[in-house]
Amino acid sequence: AQHANIMAARIVAEAVKSALGPKGMDKMLVDSFGDVTITSDGRTVLDEMDIQHPAAKMMVEVAKTQDNEVGDGTTTSVIVAGELLGKAEDLIEKNVHPTVIIDGYRKAADKALEALEKIAIPIKPTDRKSIEKVATTSMASKLVAENKEYLAKIASSGVLQVAEKVKNQFKVDIDDVKVEKKAGEALTDTKLINGIVLDKEVVHSGMPKRAEKAKIALLDSPLEIEKTEFDAKINIESPEQMDAFMREEENMLKEMVKKIAARGANVVICQKGIDDLAQHFLARKKILTVRRVKKSDMEKLSKATGGKIVTNLDDMTKADLGYAELVEERKIGDDKMTFIEGCKNPRSVTILIRGGTERIVDEAERSIHDALCVSRDVVEEPKIVAGGGAPELEVARVLKEYAGTLPGREQLAVMCFAEALEAVPTTLAENAGLDPIDIISELRARHEKGEVWAGIEAHEGKVTDMKKMGVFEPL
Repeated sequence: AQHANIMAARIVAEAVKSALGPKGMDKMLVDSFGDVTITSDGRTVLDEMDIQHPAAKMMVEVAKTQDNEVGDGTTTSVIVAGELLGKAEDLIEKNVHPTVIIDGYRKAADKALEALEKIAIPIKPTDRKSIEKVATTSMASKLVAENKEYLAKIASSGVLQVAEKVKNQFKVDIDDVKVEKKAGEALTDTKLINGIVLDKEVVHSGMPKRAEKAKIALLDSPLEIEKTEFDAKINIESPEQMDAFMREEENMLKEMVKKIAARGANVVICQKGIDDLAQHFLARKKILTVRRVKKSDMEKLSKATGGKIVTNLDDMTKADLGYAELVEERKIGDDKMTFIEGCKNPRSVTILIRGGTERIVDEAERSIHDALCVSRDVVEEPKIVAGGGAPELEVARVLKEYAGTLPGREQLAVMCFAEALEAVPTTLAENAGLDPIDIISELRARHEKGEVWAGIEAHEGKVTDMKKMGVFEPL
């Protein structure tokens, strides 16, 4: 049974192996409906694969955990896990008991973390350059690699804009960066908007399509006449009564709109519905209105514009209104979208992704997600290491020394852990079309000499100092 489980997990690792690194191949996935996804994001690949075997499913969990916690490095984590299992299998065949292997791996893992802490480069959490570099590295292996610097700049600026200082640390909630995507234009038309983009249009054709120096009312109650809770019967005996009844409804709506206008609002963003008559009155007052906006978007708007979400119109004050330089409806592709931009110091921003086809936009969204997560990791824990398989090899070197100090069979397990880590640079080399044996021996030699950051520069196909190349990853 052990062999079957290990086999299954290794097959999963093999499946994503070729996607690692800047020279990795993208995968084309076709699901049961015939929808095509093209990606090199380890998690996406594993998510789309229909996996039955329980041990293989655990490998998918590894990728998911990595994606949720760190956001990037999914492929790497799966490859290392697969190698660890493969090496463990060799040990079991040599009659080393599984518990001994587990203990050895535990010790090795602790030691590995120690070694990483030692070599990590501390930076300032607001050091834009370094954060951009880390985001760029995260994108280098994706479809969008040719525009990686441009997109990395956008992602890192977005994260820095919403970072909040708590005591001496920075906290970033990745949900404060809203990502909207629309096919059309080119990838380089992707923009960071200091505000929010809503996938909604202005409700009434008679309303202005743009409002400058906007005072924004955020409502979560509908602008319509509410039905009573209980069944009321109204006996109308003459046309005049009917008329009065209709007029009263009209007046109620008019009052609502008056209240909004009286507070000086020229933009209304409503979470619920807006009655046709109310729309007409709002249009008359030249108030730009958007309705049925998602709750999550309302909360982001509140963070971006500094407005409060109001439930009862009677309680609304001037202080509850949000502010933006410009609110405007624009046609993006085939859809109309409403832009709320130029907020003063927004705690929530939007990245609007454009790209030639749906596939590119989807993959760009995944890449930007990874870049956002990586930037967040660095802002929250400002330490970085170089990329290109350098840290893995350095840690492997430390572990091999450490293995020599251990008595008994655990030593074997620690050695295996070290070898498993070397799978990362090995795979990088293979994917770049280099000879892994030559490359790994050169890397080992350089690390022995104390070149901590010697790694693989896949584009040029040689071993160089990755720190000088500016390839960084979060610790």
